[in-house]
Amino acid sequence: MGKKPVIGILSNLLITEQGMFPGMKRSYVNHDYVQAITLAGAIPVMLPVISDEEGIRQQLERVDGVLLSGGYDINPLYYGEEPCKELGFILPEVDEHQLAAVRIAVELGKPMLGICKGMQVLNVAFGGSLHQDLLQIPTSIKHSQKAQRHVASHTVQVMQDTILSSIFGKESILTNSFHHQAIKAVAPGFVVSGMTADGVVEAIETATAPFMLGVQWHPEMMAEKSTDMLNLFTRFVAASAAIS
Repeated sequence: MGKKPVIGILSNLLITEQGMFPGMKRSYVNHDYVQAITLAGAIPVMLPVISDEEGIRQQLERVDGVLLSGGYDINPLYYGEEPCKELGFILPEVDEHQLAAVRIAVELGKPMLGICKGMQVLNVAFGGSLHQDLLQIPTSIKHSQKAQRHVASHTVQVMQDTILSSIFGKESILTNSFHHQAIKAVAPGFVVSGMTADGVVEAIETATAPFMLGVQWHPEMMAEKSTDMLNLFTRFVAASAAIS
């Protein structure tokens, strides 16, 4: 049996509010990401937030692919906007780590999969922008569901002749949804490969890298029960194995 590819999961910081050490920062990723990468046949490792660019480069040199996890809102100053009233909590040191990691990963030719905020980071890293809150645009679909995390709550239309369509083989898929921000201007070099009926961008990708795909939903929360969603991780892992 061959050596499994290693997938680096960009982590978040959790600030404790109670307990013995209020205000302490903890590095973490939700275990659903770990489970999905494991089910897809790879070895997951957590890449904690650091600020040294050479250190970030060495983090990425040690992995075969990079998964950008969800998390807090992105600081809008990174895409040239002032914060709106509906902006949620931001933690710029996390954004800086992830934005730097994306740019370095491209230089190193590492496949990348961005999930929820991770998709938004991909977009911002390459010159795109965001709607800071869905109240800024007319929507007719609920994008922050009140249902268990693995439950599909809306439909995503899949654009043909894209990475996304090659993974799912369908014109539409059912996904879960937990977000209040969305892509506004798509970054140069990227195309929209998934969208809801109300026009909210649900997936972007680019052909300028071995594998660079972002999705707005949370497939890691569905992968254990959905073969389709597990296939998304399997394709990402396969792309990572191909360059290892």
